[in-house]
Amino acid sequence: MTAFATAEELGAIVRTERRRQGYTQTKLARYSGVGINFVSNLENGKETSELGKTLRVVQTLGLDLSACARDNR
Repeated sequence: MTAFATAEELGAIVRTERRRQGYTQTKLARYSGVGINFVSNLENGKETSELGKTLRVVQTLGLDLSACARDNR
């Protein structure tokens, strides 16, 4: 599991996985039902990316997002 704390880190994870699977941004956008500009913005860490679209892209890549409480000790 790869932890991330920023939109930029999530974008890097998406970019790495997209490339590992051999998708172009255009193909990923098409398969996810989003625009290519959205994929580009997501990969570049745009903080205002829509959550629903982000989840579609992540699911298309076969990735899971999870949330867990941080240990604040």
